[in-house]
Amino acid sequence: MDQGTRGELISRLAGTVTSVTTTHPLRVAIDGPPAAGKTTLADELAVVLRAQGRQVIRACIDDFLFPRAQRYRRGQYSAEGCYYDAHDQAALCRVLLDPLGPGGDRTFRSAVHDRDTDTPSSLPATTAPADAVLLFDGVFLLRPELIDRWDLRIFVSVPFEQTVDRARSRGAALAGSTADSSEIERSWRDRYIPSQQLYFATARPTDHADVIVYNDQLQRPAWEVRPQRL
Repeated sequence: MDQGTRGELISRLAGTVTSVTTTHPLRVAIDGPPAAGKTTLADELAVVLRAQGRQVIRACIDDFLFPRAQRYRRGQYSAEGCYYDAHDQAALCRVLLDPLGPGGDRTFRSAVHDRDTDTPSSLPATTAPADAVLLFDGVFLLRPELIDRWDLRIFVSVPFEQTVDRARSRGAALAGSTADSSEIERSWRDRYIPSQQLYFATARPTDHADVIVYNDQLQRPAWEVRPQRL
């Protein structure tokens, strides 16, 4: 395991991306629990790869949600609902991962659902060059329905208790004094953390990761690259 600065981590990840050769766009999963820092990591990595001349496609699991009525049909705080009912894996494969994969035509859409309006996304299709990199962040990305669709699998690991603290801080920053910390706490305790525990028990995501980033110290992360998987 290595440990270093934030910049050293991103440089190492960029090198790992560059080392993977495919004949189609490289599909990178950035998985991990909520509030682990997946989106920030993906955005930082995108900056470096673009500076190196790679075309980067950024996408997120939140743009592949089912409509709210389906997501919460088992209840707002259901862990099973979070794992089984929240995300449209079939659409994700159909419009994004498979078109960018072996035999795909590289014409893709990076969203199917608008979370703010709870309506289908109107994002148009576009065509990727063969050497593009898809950086896709989100939860549950190494589940059985998706595991074979990734060319590189990164897992961002943070203790569950720390994700609760980060969620409270993020909620307060977004909502100011109106943030409902008890609502955030309940969502994490009843829905998000138990759904991650279910995910770990059924899919064992860290067993399938090519890289594990230990992101509990944001400015001094540690990482483990498993070269036998690359």
